[in-house]
Amino acid sequence: MSDFNDFNNQQVAKLPKHLRQFIVEQNYEKYTPIDQAVWRYVMRQNYSYLKHVAYYPYIKGLNRAGLSIEHIPDLQTMNDNLGKIGWGAVTVDGFIPPAAFMEYQACRVLVIAADIRQINHIEYTPSPDIIHESAGHAPIIADTDYNSYLSYFGSIGTKAMFSSKDYELYEAIRKLSILKEAVGADEEEIAAAEKKLHYIADNMGESSEMALLGRLHWWTVEYGLIGTLENPKIYGAALLSSIGESATCMNPDIKKLWYNLDTINYQYDITQQQPQLFVTETFQNLIDVLEAFADTMAFRRGGAESILKAIECKNPSTAVYSSGLQLTGIFTDLGMNKSDELTFIKTTGPSALAFDGKQLTGHGKDYHKDGFSSPVGKLKGIEKPFEEHNLIELELLGILEGNKAEITFESGILVKGLVKEIVIKDGKLILIAFEDCTVTEENGNILFKPEWGTYDMAIGEKIVSVFNGAADKDAYEELVFVSKEQTHKVEYDEATQKLHELYQKVRCIRETLSGYEELKSIFDTLKTSHRTDWLCGLEILEIVYHKELDTEFEKELRIYLEMKAATEPDYTKLINDGLHVIANPVTQLINEED
Repeated sequence: MSDFNDFNNQQVAKLPKHLRQFIVEQNYEKYTPIDQAVWRYVMRQNYSYLKHVAYYPYIKGLNRAGLSIEHIPDLQTMNDNLGKIGWGAVTVDGFIPPAAFMEYQACRVLVIAADIRQINHIEYTPSPDIIHESAGHAPIIADTDYNSYLSYFGSIGTKAMFSSKDYELYEAIRKLSILKEAVGADEEEIAAAEKKLHYIADNMGESSEMALLGRLHWWTVEYGLIGTLENPKIYGAALLSSIGESATCMNPDIKKLWYNLDTINYQYDITQQQPQLFVTETFQNLIDVLEAFADTMAFRRGGAESILKAIECKNPSTAVYSSGLQLTGIFTDLGMNKSDELTFIKTTGPSALAFDGKQLTGHGKDYHKDGFSSPVGKLKGIEKPFEEHNLIELELLGILEGNKAEITFESGILVKGLVKEIVIKDGKLILIAFEDCTVTEENGNILFKPEWGTYDMAIGEKIVSVFNGAADKDAYEELVFVSKEQTHKVEYDEATQKLHELYQKVRCIRETLSGYEELKSIFDTLKTSHRTDWLCGLEILEIVYHKELDTEFEKELRIYLEMKAATEPDYTKLINDGLHVIANPVTQLINEED
C-alpha cells in the first residue's frame, strides 16, 4: 500500500487509521487495452448524451477532477486535481461497509473501486467500478453546493445506527455484485445469490437509521435529478455513469416525483432499473430533508430508545451522558423506570471512556476490557443535576477523595465505597472512581462487588446522544467490519490476450497517427478469430472515417458492424450508439461547448 503522503493530498493524508484498512493499490498496469477501450467508449457516449441532460457541465467537471475521456484515470492525477477543491480519492476493493463509506465522504475523500466493468457489462454493472465512481461522482464534485451536501451527508451517516440485519444485507449485496461481474460466473450461483439477497431484503424488520439514510443517499447521490418534474437534469452518479439508464431514465414511464422526507419510504433494488426517480429544485432542499431526518436519529434524540438501537446493532456504539462523558462499547443491557427513563446502561467486552472525542487517560478498552456499567439519572432528593455539582457541593454530600461515601439515585440504585478519584472536565463532573465498592438496585440485585476492582461511575442525568462507532476512533483502533468476500481477479486465456494486442495496436495507431496500413489486417483477424468482438471494429472505423483513409474499407467496416447490430440483439444499441458518436465526434462537441 502506498504511503498516504505519496499522494500529496491533504484529505487523504488526514484519513484516520481505521479507514486505511480498506485502501488498495490501484495497480494501473493491470488495466488491459480492452479496459481502456471500454472507458473511452463509455465516456464518449456519456458526453454525447449527457451534454443535454447533465446538471453540471460534464467536460468542465471531468477536467477539474483530473479525468479524461481517452484514458482510465490515474489516482495520483485525480488527487492532484481534487486537492485544489478540498477533496481527495482512494481506491478500494468493490463495495465497502456503509459506515466506512459515509466516513470517507465526511472526510471529503471519494472512494473509487479500482476495478473496471467487463465489456459485456458496458452499459451497467451492479458492482462499483472506476467508471461509476470517477466518471459518475467526480465530475459534479466541483460544484460547491453539491460537494457541501455530500460531505455533510457523510458526517450525518457516520453517526447512523445499524441493525445487525444491515450487515447481512451488505454481505449479500457485495457477494451478488462480485458474482455478476466475475468472468464465467455460474448462473446458478448468481441466481442463488439473488434469491438470498431478496430474502434478506424482504425480512429486514424495522428499518435502521442507516437503511433509511441509505435510501436518501440512493435517491440523491446515486440517482438524483434536479430542476423541474417536466425537465429535470441528472446529477446522480449512477445515472451519470450508466450509458443505458442515463437515457432510459428520461422516458415518461419512469415516474418523476418531488424529493422530500417521504422519499425514505421508497426502497430500491440494485439489480433492477429504478421505477421512479426523485427531483429536487435545489441542492439546499437536499440539506433541508437531511436535517429533518437527522432530527429523528439517535445521535440527536438520546434516551432509552437510542440505547435500544445500540443494543440491536451488536457492534461498537457510543452513548453520550449529559455531562459530556462518552462511553464506547457493545451495549447489551439497560434499566428503565416506569416513565421509560434510563436508570443504568451496560456494555460487554472492550469499552472506553472519552470526553469531547478524546479518550480519557487510563480509560481505554484494555483497562475496561470486560465491559462497563453505570447508573443514569438524578440523585435522590436533589433537584440539581449531579454533573453540575462542584467540589464544595460534593463535599457537603460527603463525596470527597479519600472518604467513604454513599450515593442514592432516584431509581433506587445505591453506590457505597471509598472515593478514589473525582474527574471534572470543562466545569462538569463526569466520573467518580471508587474502591471497595458495592452497587445494588432497590430490589437487592447486586450490580457491582468490591472484589471486581475499581468501580468507575459515569456521571450524567441523561443520555443525550447515541451514535455508531467509537468516540475516539483512533484511540479505540476500531476495526470496521471488513468482508471476507473478495472481488475476483481475472486470468486471461491466450485468445483474449491476443485480442488485447489488437486493441493496443489500434490505440497506438490512433494516438501516433501512424501505422494506418495495419488496420486491414487487424480487422481481418477480428473477423476470423474474434467474432464476438464489436468494439475494436468501431475503433477501427472511427480512424478510417475521420482520416478518410479508404472509402471501400470504410464501407466494408460499416456493413460488418451494421450486420452485427441487426443480427445480434445484445450489440444492437451499443453498435448504433457507437456509430452515432463516430458521425458526431466528441472533440467537435467539446469545442462547441467551449
